[in-house]
Amino acid sequence: MIAFEALHRPLGETPDVETTLAPGELITGFHVPAAPWTRRSTYVKVRDRESYEFAVASAAVALELSDGAARTVRIALGGVSARPWRSREAEAALVGRPVDEKTAWAAAEAAFAGAVTHGGNDFKPELGRRTLVRALLQAARMEV
Repeated sequence: MIAFEALHRPLGETPDVETTLAPGELITGFHVPAAPWTRRSTYVKVRDRESYEFAVASAAVALELSDGAARTVRIALGGVSARPWRSREAEAALVGRPVDEKTAWAAAEAAFAGAVTHGGNDFKPELGRRTLVRALLQAARMEV
């Protein structure tokens, strides 16, 4: 058993080796512990075509709201980089604030503040921001 954050290797000299799994190891499942923020969670996946499994951009969001404001936030982004990542900057941008269009965009800007593109993927940061905003607003509207 390993923490999800330890699954993907940092970028380095061997881009063909994406995970920390040893040869012969297999992922058989994920354990998501129950917590107040897991009751209000969603995953948004944007693909080129419905038949493609790979996400061009994705956002997983979990929120705990208290009196209309974000108390606890978890945000993970995928498809827009060589490996998925948790955006603690975007999470911090929301804590203590209501999750609405304005704050969702502020969180998305924080998540992609250091984005670097390479010509063919110049569209990725904007797509990632839009995907994150959509996921945040969906999660905020959920009934729990």
